[in-house]
Amino acid sequence: MQIIPLSEGSFTIDKTKVFVPFDTSKEQLNDRPIGSLLVEIQPFLVITKRDVILLDTGLGYNLADGRPQIYYNLEKAGINPAQVTKVLMSHLHKDHAGGITYTDAQTGEHFISFPYATYFVQRREYDYAMGVGSASYITKDFELLDEFSKVIWLHEDIGTIDGYIRYELTQAHSQYHQVFWIEEDGATIFFGGDDAPQLQQMKSRFVAKYDFNGKKCMELRQQWWEQGNQQHWTFLFYHDIQSPVYHK
Repeated sequence: MQIIPLSEGSFTIDKTKVFVPFDTSKEQLNDRPIGSLLVEIQPFLVITKRDVILLDTGLGYNLADGRPQIYYNLEKAGINPAQVTKVLMSHLHKDHAGGITYTDAQTGEHFISFPYATYFVQRREYDYAMGVGSASYITKDFELLDEFSKVIWLHEDIGTIDGYIRYELTQAHSQYHQVFWIEEDGATIFFGGDDAPQLQQMKSRFVAKYDFNGKKCMELRQQWWEQGNQQHWTFLFYHDIQSPVYHK
């Protein structure tokens, strides 16, 4: 399996839930607002024998010419966006779901970003996001899913997609967050979304206040880290600046 990180850059975020670009080569970490986090925004592309899989969709920003940044990142990696066959969503927070759709710069219309792909979305997460009224969710970014014919709504807590992708509802970082394992030819790729966003968080025990269930997040990270190291998983860390892909 081939893994391509699709970095959208580094950002700081605080209690306002606003993502502010941060240039790590020019700015000092001490200049960050007090209480803010420094994170990478990094969807992943996984190419298997059967699929071109996108794991989460980034912030959904457009470049100056109006082109979606995620299109640019894919094309830079040699992938036409129309080649994406599956989009797997861990959850619908705005830094993960912004690229589900894009807005035409001239008309203001919204379109599904990957119309030739099948989207796999936890239905309970969608229903919750549409009704909660939280700053973490921008509903216009994903409301088109409800009328898009190529969405497979996931209803179960644990399930399998096409016999080689497993998902599990965790209810850890967010109330209906889910994680994925992609397994092919004896290799396993694990994507923990925001339950397991950075390498350092896997190595230390702490409870984060920003998680729906911080204690569960901590326990799951420890469980996955031990199991993954024993079984030689490849970990994908969505918010890690230095180590987006880790394999021991």
